Amino acid sequence: MSIRKWLALASLTIVFSGCSRQKAAVTKQDTGPIAVRVAPVITREMRRVVESVGTLFPFEEIIVSAEVEGRIEQVNVDLGDQVTPGQVMVRILDEEQRYVVAQNEAQLRQSLERLGLKDETDKVKDIRETPEVRRAQAELTDAEQRYKRARNLVDQGIASQADLDQAQARLGTMQAAYDAMLNQTRNLIREVERFRAVLDLQRKKLRDTIVRAPFAAAVKDRQVAVGQYVRTNTPLLTLVKIDPIRLRLEIPERMAPWVKSGQTTEVVLEAYSDRVFHGKIWRISPTVEQSKRTFLIEALIDNPGGTLKPGSYARARVPTEKIDQIRLVPVRAVNYVLGSNKAYIVRGDQVEAREVKLGDRFDQEVEIVEGLEVGDRVATTQVARLDTGTKVRVATGAEGKQEGARKAE
Repeated sequence: MSIRKWLALASLTIVFSGCSRQKAAVTKQDTGPIAVRVAPVITREMRRVVESVGTLFPFEEIIVSAEVEGRIEQVNVDLGDQVTPGQVMVRILDEEQRYVVAQNEAQLRQSLERLGLKDETDKVKDIRETPEVRRAQAELTDAEQRYKRARNLVDQGIASQADLDQAQARLGTMQAAYDAMLNQTRNLIREVERFRAVLDLQRKKLRDTIVRAPFAAAVKDRQVAVGQYVRTNTPLLTLVKIDPIRLRLEIPERMAPWVKSGQTTEVVLEAYSDRVFHGKIWRISPTVEQSKRTFLIEALIDNPGGTLKPGSYARARVPTEKIDQIRLVPVRAVNYVLGSNKAYIVRGDQVEAREVKLGDRFDQEVEIVEGLEVGDRVATTQVARLDTGTKVRVATGAEGKQEGARKAE
């Protein structure tokens, strides 16, 4: 074979090979319309449900502090213990307080005796009946009688004027002494009241050496030990009341008209995913937090066994009384693309991509607030491959199953 013929044959082979590859590529790219399944946009009456996440808080949490100074003599509770109202939790050494009480009692008794009172609860009914006032009254009466007798004797010329002047001077002195004794007794009565108040306060301090539980609670933390010296306001224990327990939720401001006190809540926790706890809304914040555009609500949940723990994360559903006629599409019909949600309307053999605004989700369906109308048919499969102008054909049931199987593979 000549060289010229061989070159011609090689050129022809290359041309046919290139055409075959180009034809195969065209055939591979031109696969035809995409088979999709569609669903119509429907309307349905739905009850609005407020869903939110929140945190559990104790119903009450307090720090029990020392009200008197002293050394810790006894600690009867520790972390996790349950306490009942009035239960003795801590004892502070009371020796010094008892001495001060005894001193104040002696001072009060001394003042009471001066007033002629026996019991510390007795009170003076008539100041003129007190011993010292009665003595001053007797001396004043005696001076008055002496003055009257001296005057009669002077009038009869038996006694001298000097005797009358002396009797008159003594009468004035006794009158002044009586008035002074009245004032002194009034001050003594006020002093007794002060001693009573001081004694009551000291007795309270003596009682405060025994620290009791103010209500039924659990011990969250113990901050002291036996032998430790504490001063006034030193924290001793932290108590929490967790039955009932509070759930605090943040609700979008647009849902404010839907939420009311007394509505029931369904609560689920990660630790108890197989259980649903029920509570009731009992507190609603009157203000909206501007940075989040949400407001707080609190629900009370019965927690008799202490199953729920403060600080836990919880999800809650609040069924409301609001019922709306809303537009729905399957959740799989919505595709999130570049920061927006899109649905794909099938018109004949072409697709129109439409940006949509979503509302609430109801199981496998989602509310369409804007972007679609009732009766529109939207693609529910192959949505990631669709865009405006894409050629499609509505798949039959068998094709849809085959497409789902290929997608699973």
